[in-house]
Amino acid sequence: MVMNLRKIIQRYKLKNKKDEKMKKVYFKTFGCRTNQFDTQVMMSKLKDFELTQDETEADVIMVNSCTVTNGADSSVRSYINGREKKNPNAKVILAGCGSHSKGESLFEDKKVFGVIGHSEKEKINEILKYEEPFYQIGDLKHIDSTIVEEFVGKSRAFIKIQEGCDFRCSYCIIPSVRGDARSHNEEDILTQIQKLAANGFGEFILTGTNVGSYGSKEGSSMAKLLKRMSMIRGVRRIRIGSLEPIQIDDEFKELLSEPWMARHLHIALQHTSDKMLKIMNRRNDFKTDFDLLHEIADKGYGIGTDYIVGHPGEDETEWKEAIERVKTLPLTHVHAFSYSKRDNTASATMKPEIRGNIAKERLRELTALVKTKNRDFRLANNQNLEVLIEQGRDGIYNGYDQYFNKIEVQSKEDIVSNWILVDEAEVDGDKNVAVY
Repeated sequence: MVMNLRKIIQRYKLKNKKDEKMKKVYFKTFGCRTNQFDTQVMMSKLKDFELTQDETEADVIMVNSCTVTNGADSSVRSYINGREKKNPNAKVILAGCGSHSKGESLFEDKKVFGVIGHSEKEKINEILKYEEPFYQIGDLKHIDSTIVEEFVGKSRAFIKIQEGCDFRCSYCIIPSVRGDARSHNEEDILTQIQKLAANGFGEFILTGTNVGSYGSKEGSSMAKLLKRMSMIRGVRRIRIGSLEPIQIDDEFKELLSEPWMARHLHIALQHTSDKMLKIMNRRNDFKTDFDLLHEIADKGYGIGTDYIVGHPGEDETEWKEAIERVKTLPLTHVHAFSYSKRDNTASATMKPEIRGNIAKERLRELTALVKTKNRDFRLANNQNLEVLIEQGRDGIYNGYDQYFNKIEVQSKEDIVSNWILVDEAEVDGDKNVAVY
């Protein structure tokens, strides 16, 4: 059984019960799975501080920030401003990608007590002892060596296998705040998975800035890592973060029928107009994407994608072509968002810009289309669902099946963190429902 957050916090209290004045730390995490992993790294490094779930009682608030869009920056700033009112005495320390893009201005404006970059998070226990304001940004070449043995409050374990990205998509700020692609040590990754599996975790999600680039500079590959992972006792299911189409090679395809592979892949297309893909400085094209997605779908997979609408240059002609092409793809999930201008990216100066109301309408059209595709997929794949229950209470529990579709399960027993087999589920709106 996976250890829950309350038990983890109690363990920290017992470990440090001699020090009644131990300062309390609250973590607020924004953004992607990589950030969630980074938060776990920082939590695991706390030796002289106590974790708390209550931000109002915290002496220190660690904000692990996201900066992928303007909206992400605004959310972080709004949270920091709100903390000044609810807990004015807490020291706010900024970590994450926002440290590299907005950290200096927030520090100069005295909105935060301190700023740390990605390379500094493993030093968090000592950094939290600083008595004076600090700006410790570090570098963008660091690779974590921390072995995370538990994930606070999680049923699934996120495993960061690489950092950074060598792609230079015109709209993306991430390479400038995460650095170039670099892979974690393979033996460290496997040791971490062994320890987590021994602690009751059965599902592992491989994450990073550009996970498909894993091992490309070290003579390894994603497929080779997956094969070694699958041999570890206790590993039941492996999910993979967002892959680029060009990273799915024959060696990887050979693994698609393995029982431990989750029957869902997230493949980042970003667009379906070849003109827009060139403007975005992408490395994929529609015909190749079409063939790839259908090949994978034919093996019984659900397929998700990232998609940007409203990027400069996306006129009505490009959009009509793009949405018609989406209709021909076997997509079941989409992470779609309207283009957000980011300073210091090539797209920021591109013309013509697309009006916000037009982008929003296109976003609605796209998401509605994929939502219908998802429902059709669930109707056709509603039997023999392997579900890891993540949370729930009072007889209602939630988890995800092998296709990464949400399922709500009624049960008289407490089944949180348990694996169950659902013989047949009923499709109900944006989720499936079943009785166990």
